Amino acid sequence: MTMRIQREIAVWLILLVLTLVLPLAAMAANDDCLGCHADTDTVGKEFRIDPVTFDTTAHAGIGCQECHASVTDKHPDDGATPSKANCQDCHDSISAEYSLSNHHGNATCNDCHNPHTARGATAVSGIDMNRQCAGCHGDLDMVLKHAEWLPQADLHIANLPCISCHTASQDNVITMYIIKPSLTGERQLATFDELKKQAGEKSIQSLIDRNEDNYISLAELRLFNLDSGNHALRLQGMITPEKVTHDFRTLDNRWDCTFCHASGPAARQTSFVSLAQEDGSYLRIAAEKGAVLDALYGTPDFYMVGATRSKMLDYIGMVIIAGGMVMPIGHGTLRFLTRKNRQNKEEK
Repeated sequence: MTMRIQREIAVWLILLVLTLVLPLAAMAANDDCLGCHADTDTVGKEFRIDPVTFDTTAHAGIGCQECHASVTDKHPDDGATPSKANCQDCHDSISAEYSLSNHHGNATCNDCHNPHTARGATAVSGIDMNRQCAGCHGDLDMVLKHAEWLPQADLHIANLPCISCHTASQDNVITMYIIKPSLTGERQLATFDELKKQAGEKSIQSLIDRNEDNYISLAELRLFNLDSGNHALRLQGMITPEKVTHDFRTLDNRWDCTFCHASGPAARQTSFVSLAQEDGSYLRIAAEKGAVLDALYGTPDFYMVGATRSKMLDYIGMVIIAGGMVMPIGHGTLRFLTRKNRQNKEEK
């Protein structure tokens, strides 16, 4: 074995060890911090961190001291205020993108993102994404503003993450959530506790992924919606981005209704069901290709012109059209066939 190969193996072994050891070391350090910061009575509500939620964030893997480097073993008895890292230290490309947006100067990173709860786009719901926007942009104000040009503005705002239209987000897919409609028509996400109660001794996943193979077929979607035991629950579909951006601008194609309301694009064929988890995140499970096309039984709270065509509705429509044509065509045909008889009567 040559020296060069030996060096390469040694480098890979070091990298492997670092990959395994550093997160474990960070988690151990996190436990020390959370020993106090998980307790409201000890640190107060302002500085309390939910350890279950924090564990699911990307920041948990790098460790508390990466962002709070000035904290020593004497904290908090030393009375020193812990330092805070700037988000730009790690997210420089996002910071550069955001600096060119309309939001820059009006909101800082922490105004929208809590570093102790921040998760990736696929681990949160579209509705949770909108809650961040609603902190500054009131729902009613936005509905009225959009209603100046957008039909059914209230439905669009309730069923679309703002960033799907107001950023250059990419790779949009259909994500379905289990909701609980209310008597007032308001749709709320079913919580983990509510889904757990509904599932009983089984897992939440089994409510819709009956064989728990991490793949949801059209048949399983239909069974969920037709199951009388799920009468208080239903699916709501949203167009959510796989890649989020922080440029906050509305691209020209977002003004075009066919960006969403058209069939054909591969993204419109890609669907997931996203289920609430105990730690506050969401678990996505892939659904059979074309699930959104099965609107009657699969996604009753999602509509896309063209993309959600239902064969059943096509047949019903054809029957209605045919029935409407029977009378004039039948009447005209009958008059044509009996025209000689009418002529003879007129001559007499």
